[in-house]
Amino acid sequence: MTIFDELRRYDGFDFPGFLAGVTDAHVARALQKERLTPQDYLALLSPAAARHLEPMAQKARDLTIRHFGRAMVLFTPLYLANHCTNQCVYCGFNTKNRIERRKLTLEEVEAEALAIAATGLKHILILTGEDRKQTPPAYMADCIRVLKRYFTSIAIEVYPLTQEEYALLIEAGADGMTMFQEVYDETVYAELHPKGPKRDYRFRLEAPDRAGRAGMRQLNIGALLGLNSWRTEAFFTGLHADWLQRAYPDAEVAVSPPRMRPHAGGFPPREIVSDAELVQYILAFRLFMPRGGVTLSTRERPGLRDNLLGLGVTRMSAGVCTQVGGRASGQHATGQFEISDPRSVDEMAQALYQRGYQPVYKDWQYL
Repeated sequence: MTIFDELRRYDGFDFPGFLAGVTDAHVARALQKERLTPQDYLALLSPAAARHLEPMAQKARDLTIRHFGRAMVLFTPLYLANHCTNQCVYCGFNTKNRIERRKLTLEEVEAEALAIAATGLKHILILTGEDRKQTPPAYMADCIRVLKRYFTSIAIEVYPLTQEEYALLIEAGADGMTMFQEVYDETVYAELHPKGPKRDYRFRLEAPDRAGRAGMRQLNIGALLGLNSWRTEAFFTGLHADWLQRAYPDAEVAVSPPRMRPHAGGFPPREIVSDAELVQYILAFRLFMPRGGVTLSTRERPGLRDNLLGLGVTRMSAGVCTQVGGRASGQHATGQFEISDPRSVDEMAQALYQRGYQPVYKDWQYL
């Protein structure tokens, strides 16, 4: 049984009816429980639960400090390439978008690594578009071997791989993976991915499972908020994370709640997710999965990121550049999306210290 079979159990489920039927009493009962059921989690995502954000925040703060302390892991992304064969309507890397396409040489990868390492970071996330010809797994493995000289934790956010390909990258030095399903509703998924290998919904959905079987120690997943009803997408993301945590108890499982940002192509969000709704999602997830990580990116503005400290977030990006080779080459290219928090790693660390939190540059070392 895979997560695909797990999600099929909700085919035909009346989400609008359930969410509309949640009462204050339902929310209060869920808040009193130590371990929430999926239905409790969905109740905390309901419009009724929006009236209970303060008690949700208090419980989320207690659980976050109990399981993670006042620590925040910092990392930054490194874009290796922006070649892509997909036509995802919401992505700046859409193959139809007329942007400069490039791929870093290994020498350029090392130059980017030197620039990032100078900030003190030891955790990095490498990204590519989906183009097996331009960026095959062997190329990624070569890049990882270069990056191992500078970083102790290297995660990947690339197209879905086979179990054997994940094993290849683990052997090269990767220890984590992020896979955004983008949207869990299969019908909406088909509409938003008209052409390209990304149309294969199930192969993408089961990628974290294959990575887990290959031995990846960090599994991070998420939906892109704005492509569909945020409440149902948050619910399925939570179910997916819970399933992974039960299937791979030795792995660190986390979710990301990214909201759509301006990008080349200009596809508008189908649903605007407010700040309060984003907070509700993070709080509900923390109560549903007390040991689950939450990654918050620079898609969100500084003030909001700072205010979310302690409410469930455990990892943050800093010193971000979404352009291929944008740090060391001095070239200006179109990034995958616009960021909202341009703070450097040092500025982010100072912001954490001011709020009583410890920035963590390294929490993992291969032996």
